[in-house]
Amino acid sequence: MKNIIIGITAHVDSGKTTLAEAILYKTGVIRKPGRVDDGNSVLDTDSIERERGITIFSSQAEFNVNDTHFTLLDTPGHIDFSAETERTMCVLDYAILVISGTDGVQSHTATLWKLLKKYEIPVFIFVNKMDLIGADKSYIIGELRKRLSLSCADFSGNDDEIAENSATVSEELMEKYLSSGELTSFEIAEAIKKREVFPCFFGSALKINGIDEFIDIIERYTLSKLFGNDFGAKVYKISYDSKGSRLTHMKITGGQLKMRDEMHYSDSDGNEYSCKISSVRFYTGERFKTADYADAGEICAVTGLTGTYPGQGLGFENNSDRASLEPVMTYRVILPKEKNCSEALNEFRILEDQDPMLHILWNEDSKEIHLQLMGAVQTEVLTKLVLEKYGYEVSFADGAITYKETIRYPVEGVGHYEPLRHYAEVHILLEPIPLGSGLVFSSVCPEDDLDRNWQRLILTHMAEKSHIGVLTGSAVTDMKLTLVSGKAHLKHTEGGDFRQATYRAIRQGLRNAESVLLEPYYDYELEVPTENVGRAIADLQQMSAEFDAPVNMGDNSLIKGCAPVSEIGNYQSEVISYTRGKGRLSFNIAGYKECHNTNDVIVMIGYDCDSDVENSADSVFCSHGAGYIVKWDEVYDNMHLPLYLEQKEEQSSTSNSEKARRLVEKAVSDEELMEIFERTYGKINRDPVRAFKKTKAVSVEDKKVRLPKYDGPDYLLVDGYNIIFAWDDLKKIAEENLDAARGELINRMCNYQGYAGCELILVFDAYKVKGKHRDVEKYCNINIVYTKESETADTYIERVSHELSKNHRVRVATSDGTEQMIILGNGAMRISAEEFRKRYRVAEKAIHEFIDSL
Repeated sequence: MKNIIIGITAHVDSGKTTLAEAILYKTGVIRKPGRVDDGNSVLDTDSIERERGITIFSSQAEFNVNDTHFTLLDTPGHIDFSAETERTMCVLDYAILVISGTDGVQSHTATLWKLLKKYEIPVFIFVNKMDLIGADKSYIIGELRKRLSLSCADFSGNDDEIAENSATVSEELMEKYLSSGELTSFEIAEAIKKREVFPCFFGSALKINGIDEFIDIIERYTLSKLFGNDFGAKVYKISYDSKGSRLTHMKITGGQLKMRDEMHYSDSDGNEYSCKISSVRFYTGERFKTADYADAGEICAVTGLTGTYPGQGLGFENNSDRASLEPVMTYRVILPKEKNCSEALNEFRILEDQDPMLHILWNEDSKEIHLQLMGAVQTEVLTKLVLEKYGYEVSFADGAITYKETIRYPVEGVGHYEPLRHYAEVHILLEPIPLGSGLVFSSVCPEDDLDRNWQRLILTHMAEKSHIGVLTGSAVTDMKLTLVSGKAHLKHTEGGDFRQATYRAIRQGLRNAESVLLEPYYDYELEVPTENVGRAIADLQQMSAEFDAPVNMGDNSLIKGCAPVSEIGNYQSEVISYTRGKGRLSFNIAGYKECHNTNDVIVMIGYDCDSDVENSADSVFCSHGAGYIVKWDEVYDNMHLPLYLEQKEEQSSTSNSEKARRLVEKAVSDEELMEIFERTYGKINRDPVRAFKKTKAVSVEDKKVRLPKYDGPDYLLVDGYNIIFAWDDLKKIAEENLDAARGELINRMCNYQGYAGCELILVFDAYKVKGKHRDVEKYCNINIVYTKESETADTYIERVSHELSKNHRVRVATSDGTEQMIILGNGAMRISAEEFRKRYRVAEKAIHEFIDSL
């Protein structure tokens, strides 16, 4: 018998739980299908679920079809409980995505589709409510292919039609179909498992129409996985039964789990556990049966384990990656006056055990409990849950946006901890990574410099704490933290010393970095009467929202885009008001982006990083037998190890010089390379021997290679607009005012020339500044060239670099790939926009330090 774990998910009100009840009814598990509206569905077991008529917690049921044993996991459809849905996805073999035949693909449907793709789950699509007026099969198929995948295939016909429809969406199946004239069920099932085909079925769960045929489809076209003998399991849910027993819900992914087995594992804080399984249960709704063991491929709930958490891997399984859907609002819990705060905190910790996304925070100074939630519906549910479980009423203060922080450029943080008879120094490289990546930890520190056990301890300390930023005290994210060097003392170093040094290194790095404030964004869909489009767009612009052109839908228009949660979160009531109830706004979490009003938020929050003694960036050094504090901005002057980034830069400079020397040697001796270059860019009208006149001889493999000896000053040519659109801060200015960006770059180049001492020529394209003749002006200490209207900056730079490089060392700052190649052929050296940015920042820092010293 094959075992299949199949989850059922949907946008709220699509009929997901009704379909689950219909499947259980038709397979003989229940005698009568329950109704969500009537509060008697088998899978909505919680009283709050029955009262509100929505699924809040994932629930489990089992049924058999022929020789297939199915475990069905019903998941929440409301966006406020989407974290519960995502936690369930890590244990699914297949998923059923329910679409409303009258509403089609909605905003949250698209979010669920992305999650299913992330977890690589094969999907069966059931289009529900096809009995209602307005449900159009051909339109829905078109929308599914347009908004979800071109591989959506109609499976509502006979076997031949299913085979033909499958072949039309899969090249591999098409080849087989054309060669043999048919497709086997196994071949189609394999394509479904590989997510090359997404079967679509149409029916009505409420009227039990098409349910038997759909059950037959999922039985025929699912394949069971092969599992090994080594034990593995993935935890996806924590709950408590009516007697208060803690249940760990998991999927067995290898071997066998037996009652009284002893489990060894660590919790999310790194604490070690050794617990015995006291019971193994298989649930259907509230009912369960016990067993002596659970085999690979089965879902079960066990008692006896503490410290487990959703996403945890047991045995050979790894822990799951960070969830994509996270709460974006922080609320303060208001307790009854007579309620003890410590007691309430312990009770909320139990709730957090079931839903880790609550992120319970305790403010010791104000004696307040704070937690993170997805939205208003979740606060209502949590209020009733606390009343039902613990017997007292709570309320929540208005939600505040949960901000995060990251950095713009790499920086090396140094932490030193050396009070008397203690010693540790840690260097950590902080690097920005793509938004949504979270925190990544690694080490490149040689074990000859620092023992492996110390390195593991430092990595543990890096990950064990929620590090906060220096702008608002918000959690940091989207960074790679790499241990690059460290030092211990043979006698005086203890484990706690490296904890202190690690925390201080990360904090010191953040103090030296250019921090970036991030805020959550919603992807939204706004549907309004066409006559209200102007008002809607004006509102969206006011909210700093991004949006596509409105799509006409008859009397209504649809606007899609993304907007800051802080701006659009409460816009629903306003839409209803100005559209007289005809407008509709829906949104989903889009992740974090750079904050649109950073300065306002910083002032509003009022975080003072210098006063935060719990998160100090300062280090502790020792002198004359006593420890003393060194401020964070003086640590570089007192540290015991050299900076990793400086060493790397020196090595890179040496390496680049060596590469340049080899390139010159190869260019002289390799005639084939020169021929390729000339075929691509034209004949170089310069004798390659004369190009190296006035040189000093260097012997390389018995060949005389001469390196240039330059006369006069060095020249730096800067491709102005290339640099503006390559540097993020200038690009942002240019989006609003190109003249302002150009002026800012000119001022920066004046400062850089004063520091570097070279002859600097800043070149701007003519198509940005109109004029028939080339314009050259001297501004302060630099030359600015505005090319002729028919002349581009790179054309001008190519010609000038060719002439100047005969007698001068010439560098060109640009990231234009073609221009870089031609510059090299002209004998000049190029600097990429990113490298030039680093050099400018060094100059800027040196200038500020000099001014401060006056």
